[in-house]
Amino acid sequence: MSDLNPPVAARKPIERSHHGDVFVDDYEWLRDKSDAEVLDYLRAENTYTESRTAHLESLREAIFKEISERTLQTDLSVPARRGSYWYYSRTVEGRQYAISCRVKVDGDQPPATDGDIPGEEVLLDGNELAGDSEFFALGTVDVSPDGRLLAYSVDLTGDERFTLRIKDLATGELLADELPEVHYGSAWSADGSTIFYTKVDDAWRPYQVWRHTLGTDGDVLVMEETDERFWVGVDLTRNEKALQISLGSKLTSEVWLLDAAHPDGEPVVVAPRREGVEYDVEHAGDQLLIVHNADAPNFSLATAPLDAPGDWTTLLEGDTSSRLLGVDAFADHVILYRRRDALTELAIMRRAGDAGSFGSPEVLTFDEPIYTVSPGRNDEWHDTRYRFGYTSLVTPGSTYDVDLATGERRLLKQQPVLGGVDLSGYTQYREWATAADGTRVPISLVARKDVAKDGNAPVVLYGYGSYESSMDPWFSIPRLSLLDRGVVFAIAHIRGGGELGRHWYDNGKMLTKRNTFTDFVAAAEHLVEASWSRPERIVAQGGSAGGLLMGAVANLAPQAFGGVVAEVPFVDALTTILDPSLPLTVIEWEEWGNPLEDPEVYAYMKSYSPYENVTAQQYPRILAITSLNDTRVFYVEPAKWVAKLRATAAGDVDVLLKTEMEAGHGGRSGRYDAWREIAFTLAWELDTLKLATS
Repeated sequence: MSDLNPPVAARKPIERSHHGDVFVDDYEWLRDKSDAEVLDYLRAENTYTESRTAHLESLREAIFKEISERTLQTDLSVPARRGSYWYYSRTVEGRQYAISCRVKVDGDQPPATDGDIPGEEVLLDGNELAGDSEFFALGTVDVSPDGRLLAYSVDLTGDERFTLRIKDLATGELLADELPEVHYGSAWSADGSTIFYTKVDDAWRPYQVWRHTLGTDGDVLVMEETDERFWVGVDLTRNEKALQISLGSKLTSEVWLLDAAHPDGEPVVVAPRREGVEYDVEHAGDQLLIVHNADAPNFSLATAPLDAPGDWTTLLEGDTSSRLLGVDAFADHVILYRRRDALTELAIMRRAGDAGSFGSPEVLTFDEPIYTVSPGRNDEWHDTRYRFGYTSLVTPGSTYDVDLATGERRLLKQQPVLGGVDLSGYTQYREWATAADGTRVPISLVARKDVAKDGNAPVVLYGYGSYESSMDPWFSIPRLSLLDRGVVFAIAHIRGGGELGRHWYDNGKMLTKRNTFTDFVAAAEHLVEASWSRPERIVAQGGSAGGLLMGAVANLAPQAFGGVVAEVPFVDALTTILDPSLPLTVIEWEEWGNPLEDPEVYAYMKSYSPYENVTAQQYPRILAITSLNDTRVFYVEPAKWVAKLRATAAGDVDVLLKTEMEAGHGGRSGRYDAWREIAFTLAWELDTLKLATS
C-alpha cells in the first residue's frame, strides 16, 4: 500500500435554498471542467488511485489475460438478412473495434460463422474511422432500402454528439453530404433519396426530426417537440411502408407515421398524446398493432386500421400475470415479447384465416429455471423464421432461428468461451429476499458448484432498480475471473426495475424510491441469513442510476457491505434534478418528481440523495469510477461525493476516485481498453474480498 496522502478538495461554500431549506455545498465548484484547478484535482485523484492500487497490477494483468484468452478475438456475428444481403460484423485480434460487413444472399441459410466468407464487402472499419482518437463510437449504421448507400455517424469525444456521413457502397466513396451535431439513429426514405435524423437541444434532449435530401443544402425541420419532458426518435418500419416518428416522456407517448414513399409529405398522428398513456406502434401491413397501457397497467395489444389509426380494437387484454413489452410484426405472424415471473418470454401469434386476425399465443419454452430470451435482429418482412437470443448466468449468449411453420429451433451460434473453461462447473440459483414491508424480492446467483453455502462465501451483489429497466440474467466472460476465485455473483432484482411488471417499477420511483434501496439492503441481509456470506464479504456494485443505489445504501446500511463499487454514479441527484438547464433534468422529473416546484418531492429526495446524506459514520471501502466527458451523469457528482466522504466520514476512510479523461457514459470505447477497465474493477473487488492473489 502507498503512503501517499489522499487529495483534499478545497471547500468553497455555496448556499442552495429551496422551500425554506438551506443546504451549504462545499464542492459545487468542481463542476467547471474548464477550470485548471478542477482538472488538477481530478488528476491528483487518479494519481492517488493508481498509487493505492499499484499492488494489484499483477492481478489486473492476470485478469486481463484471462479475459483475452477466453474470448475468441477474431470472430463474427451471425449474419442477418435484409433484402439481397446478409449483414454482420467482424472482430479481429489486436484491433479495438468491430468491422461491419455484408455478403450477397446465396441460398436460404446464413453463411457459416467459423471462417472467411467469399464475396464479403466491408462497409465500415471502426479501427480506420477511429484513427488515433482515444474514443470512438458509432451513432448509426443504416443501409438504404435498396442497399446502395450507407449512412453512419461518428463520435470521437464521448459526448454523444455525432457527425453523419453517407457512403456510396458501389464505389466506396463518401458523398459530399455531411451532417454535424446529430443524435443517435437515422431512417431512410423508401427510395433512398432522403435521410431523416434527430438533433438535441442544450439539455441533450433529442427534440427535432430533420429531413435531408441527398445532394442538397437547407435541410427541412419535420417536427420539433417543445415539451421539455419528451424525446423524439425516427425509424423506418420493417415493411418499409412508413417512417415512424416517436415522441415520448417517461409516462406519455405519441407516434406519427409518414409514407416512406413520399418523404416530403406530412406525418399523421396515430393517437394524440394523453397524459399517462404510453403506446408503441408496429406496422403490420394491413393494419397497425398498438401496445398500450390505456386500459391495463401491464399493457394490452390492440389493432387499428391504417386509415383510422386512432380507432383501437383490443386483441389481447392486459393482465396482472404478465407485462407486454412489445411486438414484432411480419407478413404471416406476430411475435409477442413479454415478462412473466421475473423472466422474459417470447410467444408466436400466427395469422388466422380471416384477414387481420391472429391465432392464440404459442409460448417458446426453455429448460433452465433462470434465463433471458429476447428478440434478435429480424429485418425481413416476409421471413418464415424468427431470430432470437438466449442466455443465462451459466449459458453463453446464443443465437437461434425458430421455424415458424414447424417450431423447430436451430442454434446458429453460441458465444465461444476458450481457455479450457468447463461451463458445467458453474451453477445458478434463484432465491427470494423479504423486504421490510413483506415484499418478496428475487435474487439471481451464480457460483462454482464447489462453493460451499457455509456463511463465508465472498459475494459481489449487483443492482440497478430504475426506469423499469430489468437486470435479467446474462453470461459474462470477465465474470468468470470472479467465479473461478470462489466469488458468488448475485443480482438483486429490486423495485424500480421492471422484473415483476409495471407495479414493480411504480413502487420504486417518485415518492416510493426508497424501496429500491431497502430492497437491496434486504437482498444483502438475505445472503447472510441464508448462509451464503457475511457482511464484510459482500461487495455491492452498480452504475449510473445503480450508482445512486450504491451511494444510498452506503449511507443507509454501511455495516451491510465490505465494499462498494459505484460506476458513473448518480450520487448528487437532488442538485441535478433541481437544475432544469442540465441535461436530462426535465425529462427525469417523471421518474424522480420535481423538487423545484414540489416541497414534498424536495424533502423526499433530500432524505436519500447520497451527497446530502454523507455523515460521520464508518463507511465500507468505496471505488467510484467516472468519465470526464459523460453527458448523462456528470463527473462532478462522484467527484463531490468522494470529496465529502473524505471530509466527513468517521474512522479510516478508504475511498478512491478514478476518472477516465477520454471516455463517455459507457467508459472506454475500445474493447481492449474496456477489458483493462473491467480488470481494474475486478481486481479491486477481489482485494476487498481478501482474494487479491494473481
